[in-house]
Amino acid sequence: MGRPLRRLSQAAEIMSNQQMTQPHQAPPHQLALLQARDVCFSHPGRALFSHWSADIPPGLTLVRGDDGSGKTSLLRLLAGQLPAQAGELHLHGLSLRDAPDAYRAQVFFTEPRTEAFDALTPPQYFEAQRLRYPGFDTQELQRILDGLALDEQMGKQLFMLSTGSKRKVFLAAAFASGASLSLLDMPFAALDKRSIACVMGLLEQAASSARRAWVVADYAAPAGLRLASVIDLG
Repeated sequence: MGRPLRRLSQAAEIMSNQQMTQPHQAPPHQLALLQARDVCFSHPGRALFSHWSADIPPGLTLVRGDDGSGKTSLLRLLAGQLPAQAGELHLHGLSLRDAPDAYRAQVFFTEPRTEAFDALTPPQYFEAQRLRYPGFDTQELQRILDGLALDEQMGKQLFMLSTGSKRKVFLAAAFASGASLSLLDMPFAALDKRSIACVMGLLEQAASSARRAWVVADYAAPAGLRLASVIDLG
């Protein structure tokens, strides 16, 4: 991963200074992997999505919005972790409503703030993900761990890690999972400059994927990345 890290050092500097530019959006050229139709969801006393529809193609999609706009809720809806009040989600033709287990088996999403895995060490967490996802790539995982400088954290339980290191564990699993749909919530938050450059390189590769879809929720687009689509929550 040395070459992409060097190539993207300037982009990492831009990210670290929070200087965002307009995204380079790629023209649609492939059928959507994920189709959302008339999705409705409300928190008590507040409607977030009303008959919301979208087509998410392979490559990189940005969900853009301010705090409270519903970015994380949308990722949870797409992952099948949060039940919609109405609407349909289809991934590779599989309906979340009719085949929920088969749908969820194609989706990677670990909320960065979850405490569900706190008792595990990173290797134990990775092993659980390897068993869940048939396409999990252990060699790719090791390359990513090297890029994120996580070797010294392997013997610690997740609750012992810093916020940034814990996020890096979840990001490494996402990029190695082989899942058809990977959902990343604020992937650059709490990361050091080297790790930002590493994640930028991985997202650059994801942007050119013809068989996997990546949905990144953030305030703005990372500088210079080619986007297949943008979902603007305002």
